[in-house]
Formats: sequence, C-alpha cells, structure tokens
Amino acid sequence: MEKIELKGIQKSYGKEIAVRHLDLTVEPGAFLTILGPSGCGKTTTLRAIAGLEEPDAGEIMLGERTVFSRSEGIIIPPEHRNIGLIFQSYALWPHMTVERNITLALKAQKLSSSDMTSRLEHALEMVQLTPYRQRYPSELSGGQQQRVAVARLIALRSRFLLMDEPLSNLDAKLRTEMRAELKRLHRDLEATTVYVTHDQIEALTLSDIVVVMNDGLVMQEGAPYDIYHHPANMFVAEFIGDPRINIFRGSVIDQDGTKVLDCGDLKIPLPPDLDAKSEALIATVRPEDIHLSTEAREGWLKVALESIQPTGAQTILQVRSENTAMTLLQPGFIRMEIGEHIWVDVDHKAVNFFDPETEQNLINRS
Repeated sequence: MEKIELKGIQKSYGKEIAVRHLDLTVEPGAFLTILGPSGCGKTTTLRAIAGLEEPDAGEIMLGERTVFSRSEGIIIPPEHRNIGLIFQSYALWPHMTVERNITLALKAQKLSSSDMTSRLEHALEMVQLTPYRQRYPSELSGGQQQRVAVARLIALRSRFLLMDEPLSNLDAKLRTEMRAELKRLHRDLEATTVYVTHDQIEALTLSDIVVVMNDGLVMQEGAPYDIYHHPANMFVAEFIGDPRINIFRGSVIDQDGTKVLDCGDLKIPLPPDLDAKSEALIATVRPEDIHLSTEAREGWLKVALESIQPTGAQTILQVRSENTAMTLLQPGFIRMEIGEHIWVDVDHKAVNFFDPETEQNLINRS
C-alpha cells in the first residue's frame, strides 16, 4: 500500500480558478472522498491525480514516485501511473463483450494468457457477473454495466483507485448495493482510493476520510463522524445533512447567572468554555438532536406542527413556535395532525456555535 500526496496544486481555466493551492495526503490503503457542490474543484483534483489534467503549479506523488512537478518539469502520462479509474459514464466499449472490456487493458500490460484468464475469472466472480461474460453492454442493466467497470479495476490490480461519481447514474436501490460493493472492493484490494461525489450519503458511508471542498478550497478534512457532528464552518454545517441542519441566530445574555443564546422564544445555554468574542452568535443543531413530547414539559418549547413527512423508518416534522421554525427527525412512522401542538427540547450537548462574521465553529472538541 502506498500513499497519494498533493502539494500546492493550483489549476485555472482562463480567469476561473478551479483549485487553489491544494495540499492533500491520502494515507496508504485509505478511502478518501472529496465531497462538494458542482464546480468546487473536486473532479479537477481527481483528474490531476490521474494525469488527465495538468496543474498550473504544485507537485503530485504516488507512493515514492513524483508523477507531476511543475517546478521540475515532470509530467508522467496517465497510462504510466498505475491507476485504476471508474467514471460516471462507465466508459465501456459497446462493440466488445464483457470479457473483452475487462481484458483489453490487461493485454496492454503484456500478461500471459493464463494470467489474463485467472484475473478475468477472479474479477467476474467478485462482482457476480460470470454468467454475463459474453454479453455486450447494451444487453446489461445500468448496475451490471457499473459492475463491469468495477471488474475491470479488480483485474488491473492497481495500487491506486480513482472514482468520479461512479454511482450517479444508478437508481436508489442499485446505489445502495453498489456502495456496499465498492466498500468490499476497497477492503479486498487494499488500494489507496480517492472517490469524488456530490452525494453526502456516499461520502459518509464509504469513507475513512472526507474532504469537503468549495470554490477550489478545502473547507474541512476529517473522519465522517467529525464532518457531520463537528463542522468546521457554516458551509460544511449547511452542506452536510438531510434534512438540513437547523440554524438559530441570537444574542448572548445572562440568565440567572448563566450565559445563554437568546433566539427569541428559544434559549440555548452556552458551554462554560466557549470563547465568544461577539455578543451575537449562530447556533446549529441537527434535526435528530431535537427531542419531542406530545405532553407539556417544564422548560420545553411549545410548537405547532406545520408539516409531517413519514419516510418509513423515520419521520420528518417541521414545526413552528411564535417566532422560531425548526425541523425534527424522529425514528419510526409517526402519525400526527397538522396544527397539533407538541413540545420540543434541544439537546444542548449537540449544539455547535459559530461566529457570525468568520462563520467558523467556536466549539473545540479536540
């Protein structure tokens, strides 16, 4: 297993800057996902690692080998980087059978016939496509075509895997199945993997490390748990999570000797060690971190139900008090009437506080 390292990568298209001085290390055998909205620079970064884009500045190392260095004039072409690629479009040859699509790249490596056969059969078995080896792509479903692309990676036995939104063309059921398939593939191959997506569910379920990008910059890098529960700034807090995170703006006041954030009819206690230099703060809380009661409770906020959306295993509720709206996520299939009154309470330990000017998280959970 070998690491991938990017130092000072910059890339522009005319006046538009796609990637801004990016430093990134993918540890050996890690599964790192680059997550962000369209145009944030994630695909440009992946293509630079693959050698499909030439950065304006910086250095890229695959293991101990420098494959790109603007200062030293090193540019190793894609075919010599020992990288496996999966694209959104699958990139299968329509006039070739499944078998030939998989073995085509192996022939370029000048492997023996027995080695190619062994790798082909192993790859087909891993993605459960052995009965389909003589079919053409047009005779396969979208999920099966994606499995062919995965099988091609398995057969190549690359040390580095790069995947650019490989599941975006699949329906919801197939995406779930293929997420499990890709996670198993990564574990079995022990390859250092970079995965690009705008789908936060893919990022949170697949990754060892998530890198959130926006406007060519890294907003936060960390484990999925930290990205979700401890967002570094407001962009990450708002981008990650479905349903969307609740945002409350208020002023810091003293209430019975305790500092609280006054958000109108909602009062949120501040942590004793919070270093707030501003009298105004932003508080965020995930929908699942707001408790619900159908009976009045002391200190809880009375709200009216405005919308209810059962999804099966969970129910999304939108509620409003006199001047505060919020979204709740509750387990189970809940049945309630619109306009019904309920009582809610915020889990204070799950609240993050942000500076309204810098939009940086003020909670230190290191």
